[in-house]
Amino acid sequence: MGLAKGLTVTLRNMLDRSVTQQYPEVKPDLPARSRGVIALVEENCTVCMLCARECPDWCIYIDSHKETLPAPEGGRPRARNVLDRFAIDFSLCMYCGICVEVCPFDALFWSPEFEYAEYDIRDLLHEKDRLGEWRQTVPVPPALDPGAEPAKEIAAASRPSRARPAGRTGRTEEAAGKTAERKPEEKSGEAARGTRRPPGPARTRSAPSAAHAAVRAIRPPGSLPKRRNAAAERGPEPPSSTERDSGPAAGGEPGKTPPRDSGEPPDPPSDGADTKES
Repeated sequence: MGLAKGLTVTLRNMLDRSVTQQYPEVKPDLPARSRGVIALVEENCTVCMLCARECPDWCIYIDSHKETLPAPEGGRPRARNVLDRFAIDFSLCMYCGICVEVCPFDALFWSPEFEYAEYDIRDLLHEKDRLGEWRQTVPVPPALDPGAEPAKEIAAASRPSRARPAGRTGRTEEAAGKTAERKPEEKSGEAARGTRRPPGPARTRSAPSAAHAAVRAIRPPGSLPKRRNAAAERGPEPPSSTERDSGPAAGGEPGKTPPRDSGEPPDPPSDGADTKES
């Protein structure tokens, strides 16, 4: 049974007329987003090196030099980067499209061109002249869907400029005219009183909650907790032995050390004292 079904499909296709595209006389109709080759628009390139840094295969080679532009009248000279070499090695390229996506100045585009095969793999390194020739094969981008949003560039260009509000730019013309019409006495009195606040709605403070009231009862607003005094908590220190001996209770004057009472008899007088007495 399965063999009969398979033969039925084979016989049906054998009776259909085959259509063969006569390539290369007839070019294939490729989709608009086909990734054939990368085209370069040299005028848009600013040598920002984003494509070369983001390339996962490191197949983009860029060389440039700086050039000083003459200064306009009343200005100063400017320096710009001039592109000397832009090459892509398609033997290493993996056609990921990261370089086309990260280019901020629309210098790289996908082209459906695919006829750039070479006999030698080293000839797949194409310079900017060859990449510039492929820009003619870049198709026009397809139109957006009927319900799609417009492009960001078109929306930003068609958006009207917003007027700056009067509250942010300072006083309005009407307020400036009223100030000019004031009498000198009013201006001098206002200057003596100081800067007046602009009129506005009065600020109302909500009643404090029960938790805030409890906190304020413990600590008044604006006060900081006091640091603990370790010396005050320990209390007065007991006097040392020297202070006890030198005090009035020891029988001497304050500040003077009394004689020691060790219990030994006093020293006898010297020989000179005995001779003098005799």
